[in-house]
Amino acid sequence: MSNPIRLALAASLALSLALATTARADQHTVKVAKSDPVGSYLTDAKGMTLYVNKKDSQGKSTCAGDCVTKWPLFYREKVGVTGALQEADFGTITREDGKKQTTYKGMPLYYFQGDRAPNETKGQGVREVWSVAAP
Repeated sequence: MSNPIRLALAASLALSLALATTARADQHTVKVAKSDPVGSYLTDAKGMTLYVNKKDSQGKSTCAGDCVTKWPLFYREKVGVTGALQEADFGTITREDGKKQTTYKGMPLYYFQGDRAPNETKGQGVREVWSVAAP
C-alpha cells in the first residue's frame, strides 16, 4: 500500500474516532430548555426533561419502590454541560437501594414516565411535589 493511501486511511480512522468520542460525550450532556408554562429547565442530551422532588433533601432521595417506576432515575457517570451550566453543580449519590443517581446542586434528578417526547413537561406540578429541575 502506498504512503498517500496509508495517510488517507490513518486520517479517516482518526476522524472517525474523534466523531465517535464526541457523540458519546454528547450523550452525557445536560442542557437548558425553555417553555412558556414552566420557564427554563434541565434536559438530558436527547431533550428529555429532568425533574426534582420537593421531599428529597441535599444528597438524599425519598423516591423508592413504585415511585422509581413512575419517576426513573437520571444517572450519568460524568455529566457534560452547555451554556451557563457548571460541571461542579452536578454530582452522584448512592441511594439506599444501592443504585447511583445524578444530582444537580445536591438534589437528585429524575425523568417522568409520562413524558414520551423531548421537551414534554407533563411531570411539572404532579402532586405538588414534582417540578422541572430549574437551572
